[in-house]
Amino acid sequence: MTPRIDEPLLRAVGFRKSFSGVPALRDGQFTLMPGSVHALCGGNGAGKSTFLKILMGIHHRDAGTLLRNGREVSFDNPSQALANGISIIEQELSPVPAMTVAENIYLGREPVGFLGRIRFAEMNRKAQTLLDSFHFGIRADSLMMDLTVAQTQLVEIAKALSYDAEVIIMDEPTSALGEAEADQLFAAVATLKARGKGVIYVSHRLSEIFSICDSYTVFRDGAFIETGSLADITKDHLIQLVVGRPLTEEFVKENTPAPAPVLSVRGLAADHGVRDVTFDLKRGEILALYGLMGSGRSEIFDRLFGLSRQTEGRIEIDGAPVTIHSPQDAIRAGLAYVTEDRKGSGLVLTSDVRSNLCLATLGRLSAGPVMNARAERGAAQRMIDDLKIKTASDRLNVSNLSGGNQQKVVLGKWFLTEPRILLLDEPTRGVDVGAKREIYRVMSDFARAGGSVIMISSETDEVLGMADRVVVMRDGGVAGQLERAELSAEGLLHLAA
Repeated sequence: MTPRIDEPLLRAVGFRKSFSGVPALRDGQFTLMPGSVHALCGGNGAGKSTFLKILMGIHHRDAGTLLRNGREVSFDNPSQALANGISIIEQELSPVPAMTVAENIYLGREPVGFLGRIRFAEMNRKAQTLLDSFHFGIRADSLMMDLTVAQTQLVEIAKALSYDAEVIIMDEPTSALGEAEADQLFAAVATLKARGKGVIYVSHRLSEIFSICDSYTVFRDGAFIETGSLADITKDHLIQLVVGRPLTEEFVKENTPAPAPVLSVRGLAADHGVRDVTFDLKRGEILALYGLMGSGRSEIFDRLFGLSRQTEGRIEIDGAPVTIHSPQDAIRAGLAYVTEDRKGSGLVLTSDVRSNLCLATLGRLSAGPVMNARAERGAAQRMIDDLKIKTASDRLNVSNLSGGNQQKVVLGKWFLTEPRILLLDEPTRGVDVGAKREIYRVMSDFARAGGSVIMISSETDEVLGMADRVVVMRDGGVAGQLERAELSAEGLLHLAA
């Protein structure tokens, strides 16, 4: 059925949803037109995820009306939503690693022949045609386990597009992508728009929203706030709608580096092609490692924290050589590592806030095999207060927190180890502008108090706003270093590419 150009592909009115009597969505409203890219904006806890899960039939709404091409519909499961032309690209990746790209794309929908046998050649051709149509540069017969995180994200995108849906929901689709892969995604979005599809685009990166979206809708505290054309508003206006107040400044930076280095890396070589990496980190400094996906940034962090083997080079702290073979060695040396995947490697999602906060300091908070409950409770509460973690209780399951508060729990876990050096890999990925500012405050305060930070970020504005100095990586080596006074987006990209 071809939608009329003047009729919404999808319209939601008065959505409401509560969990155990606590409202998660009080007034969800949204209208999506054909051939448009519509941004769904809001802070963590605004109700966006609940709204999207209702659209996909994962949650049942308590009240409200959903119209699809003018016809009232209600979905009991995602299969019904897909059958009605609505697909979603979720933020959390869920591939089957031992299967091929084609098998992942068509999982449960494989073409079959005689006696129900899967026609693998046909499936591979279909998958390759789909991947090539969006210029993703991935082979359909590749195993998922051999792909990078960015490539895995592109496969998830291809899977959603394979349903030929009219409504495509993209939930933080660039959170795991570098700039080159993000450009591929944006080109795919433009193609979908030209074909008359409607895209609901969710991202905390406001530069992306203003670059590729036509219109916006803002939720705050579970309620509809405003909708309109992005051409009619400014970035500052959108930020104020999202957080409920004006932000006087996006970045918080009050540290001043000392001249003496606290960490020196000389001629470091490690797994995955990292070679001859040399740099210093000064006391009180926020140093950024910048580069395109695959440049070796995260591999340096893995080596510094003892997660990969060192083949060449040396590491010094305060001028003395240190040997780091394991995370325990790194922690004893005063390092802490916040990984880019907080849910995969930063948190125990089946456990509560208190247990997650105290995970890295169990030895200090126990007497032999027995945990000191009072010390554990006190340590957790100190981090909740210091980092302003919004939680009803320290016994609340951490999976129930917003993305920004989950990230604060990861930071709190490492602050309890009393580190001297923070390794932060994409520290504000998937958090809203208000939570970003709070994380910038934490970074600045830590450096101002004499700590040192090395930050990896794919967001150029974040690097320009927070870094005192930048080491630019390319193809596993150092392409150059820039002082704060020399920093510019053009200069960073010139070195990185």
